[in-house]
Parts: sequence; structure tokens; C-alpha cells
Amino acid sequence: MGVPSPASPAGLGGLARRLRALPPSCGPVRLVAVDGHAGSGKSTLAGRLAEALGGAPVLHLDDVASHDALFAWADRVLEQVVAPFSRGEPARHGVYDWVRRAFREERVLPPAPVVLVEGVGAGRRALRPHLACLLWMELPAGEAWARGRRRDGPGLADFWDGWERAEHRHFTADPSRPYANWLVRQHPGGHLVLPGPAGPR
Repeated sequence: MGVPSPASPAGLGGLARRLRALPPSCGPVRLVAVDGHAGSGKSTLAGRLAEALGGAPVLHLDDVASHDALFAWADRVLEQVVAPFSRGEPARHGVYDWVRRAFREERVLPPAPVVLVEGVGAGRRALRPHLACLLWMELPAGEAWARGRRRDGPGLADFWDGWERAEHRHFTADPSRPYANWLVRQHPGGHLVLPGPAGPR
């Protein structure tokens, strides 16, 4: 197959067909990571790709991270999501309330044919053995962070200062981009999908 066209939904439609054709990676599930810097457009991509996949479930890592554990959530995902999926069972995970600073509810994710894991660090070392594919949003950190700051406004400037330092430490110790199968760039017509450093799956 050729590279999907830049236009959406055609580009993401082509990517969706590729993802559905992959062998399962976690029980019956094809677990697909959508990684990239904060503010790079991961949530938008995951939402549109989920639609192209016919309503695929999405695990948002913002729901399992917390103020005290911006990146120390891997064990939680392995226990609450990966382990049940590997048995063909629904995953159940807590949802963190960033305003009240507490886990307030539980969300259930079915073991669908494709499940997207979206968030900074989705392609980290601990999760890669369970992934069918790793997508990386191709936007430099500085540009992505500037977009995120504009989106969130000056009230979260202090949070962003701490976040940038934490994200830099994480990707320095545990980079995701070298293992990406596809690089995705936002494009005026949608998304451009290109082969990644690890090669397409």
C-alpha cells in the first residue's frame, strides 16, 4: 500500500484500514499508542482516528495521570488496562479529576478490535511490548508547548512550567519517537501520515 493521502478523512481512513489489519497485540485487542509532546494535537488525532475506526475506544492518559504522578502511571495502566485486555476482558480504570485532585469515577473500556491510548508517553518502554502500533504527532516540543499554553491560558502558566520540565525528563530517559511506526502531521486538509523511524506495521 502507498502512504495515505494528506486529506482527512482519506488519510486517517487509510491508516485505520492498516490498523485493523494488524495482528492483535494485547489479547484480542490491537492497542495503538498516540504519542507526542503536550499540545501537539494528540487528542484531536485520536478522536478523528477513533471515528475512522467506527467508534474505537480511547484511553486518555490524562485520566490516569495525576498532579503527583505526571508520568508515574505505567503500573496503573498495566494492571487496570493491559492485564484485563490480555485476558479478553473489559478494562476498568479510575478517572482523575484535575480540579478536585482526586480519582472520582471509574471508566470501562471494552476489549474492542482496536483501542487507542492517547497521551504524552503512550509509547513508553513499559507499554511498547503490548502495542500493535505507535503513532507520533510530529511537532517540535517548543511549538507544541506554545500551543498548549495558548489553549490553557495564563492561569495554568505555573503548571506548564513544571510540566515542560517533567516532559523533558521523561522523553530524555524514555523516548518514544525512535520507536514510532507512523509520524502524523496536522495539515490544512486534515492529517499527513508518513512512515516513522521504526518502519510501518
